[in-house]
Amino acid sequence: MSEASIRVLTALSQIAAKDWDACAAGGAARPEPFLSHAFLSALEEAGCAGARTGWMPQHLVLDGADGVSAVAPCYLKSHSQGEYVFDHGWADAFERAGGDYYPKLQVAVPFTPVTGRRLLTRDPDGTAARAALAAGIGELMRLRDASSAHVTFATREEWDSLAQHGFLQRTDRQFQWLNQGYGSYDDFLGALASRKRKALKKERREALEGGITIEWLTGADLTEAAWDAFFAFYQDTGARKWGRPYLNRRFFSLIGARMADSVLLVMAKRGGRYIAGALNFIGPDALYGRYWGAIEEHPFLHFEVCYHQAIDFAIARGLARVEAGAQGEHKLARGYLPVATYSAHLIAHPGLRRAVAHFLEQERVAVAEDAAILTELGPFRRGAPAQECE
Repeated sequence: MSEASIRVLTALSQIAAKDWDACAAGGAARPEPFLSHAFLSALEEAGCAGARTGWMPQHLVLDGADGVSAVAPCYLKSHSQGEYVFDHGWADAFERAGGDYYPKLQVAVPFTPVTGRRLLTRDPDGTAARAALAAGIGELMRLRDASSAHVTFATREEWDSLAQHGFLQRTDRQFQWLNQGYGSYDDFLGALASRKRKALKKERREALEGGITIEWLTGADLTEAAWDAFFAFYQDTGARKWGRPYLNRRFFSLIGARMADSVLLVMAKRGGRYIAGALNFIGPDALYGRYWGAIEEHPFLHFEVCYHQAIDFAIARGLARVEAGAQGEHKLARGYLPVATYSAHLIAHPGLRRAVAHFLEQERVAVAEDAAILTELGPFRRGAPAQECE
């Protein structure tokens, strides 16, 4: 990498989509939806990720002899919102001790707790390029006088690699559904304990009582009218959960125009109008559940629209898993089991680094024990293949 250099972009529009996507794909036919230029640039162009929202783009680009060889989505942040890997306690402790925790660097996809590559190399075996990006993150942290740099929802391989560059290791867990080659939802139910199987059948029946029907909208079906309906759901739920939803109406129009074939809206309809919906993104081997909302309350409708329908779609498309977002132990009863997530943290101040390192050692043990217990409590029959979840 002797001929390589790193530059910093203050907007994704400063790099050609084909160059970014070639790195994001890493040798695959196409990138995961959240790493694509289309998705990340839509966040910026809609004003969701920018200086005004505390997500100032600082994307790293590694230029080699043959052009762009690696990139990393990076942001200079003035808060810790929209990340889903919580460091508020670290920030409070450091500021009580007289330090300034913000700004900090965040290598992540904004508002998206989905595991994926973060050090995006055009060459899938780009060990040297990933090392150069890791060094670049540390240098940018110093240049911006940031307290820390956080690489969140990274792959296990990146997590291990970043530890060799001085990053502290953190784990957490999410709930995912794994497709064990099921031909139908009934096949999946056959892997469950009898009592759990009966409960889910009843839940699905009751969710659609009162004349509720379900529609899958993707591709050309994603009209502006459909987005209007979903946005009303999203605003209602977002306002109750976060105080202010992270995404605006323009963002949904942009992704509808740019990546409609990678988007699935699961919409519930009653009396001729949409009453609830869930936004999903379709990856090469996974369905990613993102946002849900409703304007009418119906028992179990949330579970049907968000979890059961996602399983139906994954089976129909032959997808390997459904990632249903952060948190939510209620997913366990619906066949979603705990899966480890990984983040890496570079902290400049020696005292804060020592304190965080000690905390993370204890937290990793607790997370592993919690995941083991939850897996044991899952709905699957003893020895069923679907329990083989790391």
